Amino acid sequence: GTMEDFDELLSEAHKRGIRILMDLVVNHTSDEMAWFVESRKSRENPYRDYYIWREGKDGRLPNNWGSCFSGPAWKKDETTGEYYLHLFSTKQPDLNWENPKVRQGVYDMMRFWLDKGVDGFRMDVINFISKEPGLPDGPREPGALYGDFTPHAVNGPRVHEFLKEMNREVLARYDVMTVGEAPGITAQRNEHITNPANGELDMLFLFEHVDFDCEDNVKWKPLPLDLPQLKRIFAKQQSAVKNAGWASLFTGNHDQPRVVSRWGDDSTEGSRVRSAKALGLMLHMHRGTPYVYQGEELGMTDVHFTRLDQYRDLESLNAYRQRVEEAKVQSAESMMAGIAARGRDNARTPMQWDGSAYAGFTAPDAAVEPWISVNRNHTQINAAGEFDDPDSVYTFYKRLIAIRHENALVAAGDWQLIDADDQYVYAFTRTLGGEKLLVAVNLSGRTVDLPRDAAELVQHGVTEPDIVISTYDASHAVVSLANRELGPWEGAAVRV
Repeated sequence: GTMEDFDELLSEAHKRGIRILMDLVVNHTSDEMAWFVESRKSRENPYRDYYIWREGKDGRLPNNWGSCFSGPAWKKDETTGEYYLHLFSTKQPDLNWENPKVRQGVYDMMRFWLDKGVDGFRMDVINFISKEPGLPDGPREPGALYGDFTPHAVNGPRVHEFLKEMNREVLARYDVMTVGEAPGITAQRNEHITNPANGELDMLFLFEHVDFDCEDNVKWKPLPLDLPQLKRIFAKQQSAVKNAGWASLFTGNHDQPRVVSRWGDDSTEGSRVRSAKALGLMLHMHRGTPYVYQGEELGMTDVHFTRLDQYRDLESLNAYRQRVEEAKVQSAESMMAGIAARGRDNARTPMQWDGSAYAGFTAPDAAVEPWISVNRNHTQINAAGEFDDPDSVYTFYKRLIAIRHENALVAAGDWQLIDADDQYVYAFTRTLGGEKLLVAVNLSGRTVDLPRDAAELVQHGVTEPDIVISTYDASHAVVSLANRELGPWEGAAVRV
C-alpha cells in the first residue's frame, strides 16, 4: 500500500472511534534499509556503528550465539570481511542502541508517526535492545550447535535507561498507549516497567504462559496442557501488578498456534465452539487488558498442514533443517508433528471473512492468490456466518468485551485464585468494594465437580445464582452450579 492508503485508513478509523497502533520494530531493521545499506559499504562509513559489527575469532564466528531462526546469529559480509549480528533473520540486522545517533534516529521516526496521528505502538522484542558489553558466549546445551544469547542480550544492562529516555524524549509528549513485546521478562520486571511512576511503558506482553507446555523447553516437542501450572503462572503475573503496573492478557498472536486447537478441542464443531468460549471467558475475566488476535473471536483453528512445502514460516522451515537434517536431534515425523502443533503459520493463514475461495481475504476472481493457503475449514468457520448467530463464538466475544466496559468489577477488581491444584476447573474471584464475582471454567471435555471453595461461594445464602455470563445458556449454568458441577467446557461468571 501507499502512504495515502494509510492516511485514509487512519482517518476513517478515527471517525469510527477506532484507535490504531503501529508495530515499532527497532531492535533490528531490514538489511535493505538505507542505514544498513550504508553501514555495510566500509568499516569507516558514518553508519557503520549503527549496527553491531565484529571480526571473527580464530577463524570462527565472533561468539557462539545462535539465531532465533536457527543457525548462527552472525553473518559475514564479504565487502568488509566482518560479521554483523542478527538475532533473527539474516535480513534483520540488529541495531546498536549504544550509539546515541541510533536512538535519536528511532525517536525521530516515532515522532513522524505520532505527528501523523497514530495512537501508540506495539514494540517488537523491545527488551532485546540492550546487549551486554563484550557480547560473551552463551551457555550451550549438550548436543546444541549454538549457544543461547538470552543471558547476554535479553533484559540487558541499559534496557530501563533506554526505555526511560524513549518515554521522556517522545512518548510522554503525546496522548498514546504502548505495549512492549518482551520475551523472557519476569512478572516482577513487568510490574516495574509498567508502573507509571517509573516512566517506561504502559504494558508488556509476557510469554511464560505460552512457553511452558513443551518438553525440555523445546518448542517443537509440545506437551498437553498442565492446567495447575498455567494457573500458577497467571497467578504470578496477576499478583505482581496488584499494587502497581498493569497486565496484558492474551493466549494468541501471530507467533502462537490457535488457542482453540492448543488448549481446547477442535475435533468437532460443538467442542470447538464450547472450548473457544470457555478459553475466552477464562482469559477475559482476569484483571488487565485483553488482546484478541484476528480470528480468535471466530474460534479459528490451526491449519493442520501435513507437508513441509505447505509452510512459509522461516522459523519452522529452518528449525526442521537444523533439528532433523543437521543436528539430528529429532525425527522427521516428530518434527512435523511439532510444527503442526506449534508452528507460527497456524495463526498466519488468511482471515476467514466468508466461505468464498480465498475466504474473502482476496476476491475469488483476483489474479493474485494469498501468499499461503486458506484454512480448508473456512467454509464452515467465517465471520459472515457468525455475525448474526446468537450462539456463535463471535457473539460471545462481543458480550465479553461489553461486560468489561460496563462493569468496573471486571475491569479493575482484585483477583484471587481458587484451588490451584484442580486439574480441570480454573476458578478465581474478582472483588471490588462490596461486590464479588466468581469465575469458574471447566477446561476439559468431561463433566467435573466444582472445587469445594467455589461451590461454597455459590451456595452460601443464595437460592439462585446471579449469572453474569456463561458459555452455555444461563439456565443451564444455574442448574450446573446448583449441582456443584460444570459440563464439558462449561464456564460461568456469577455474582456471589
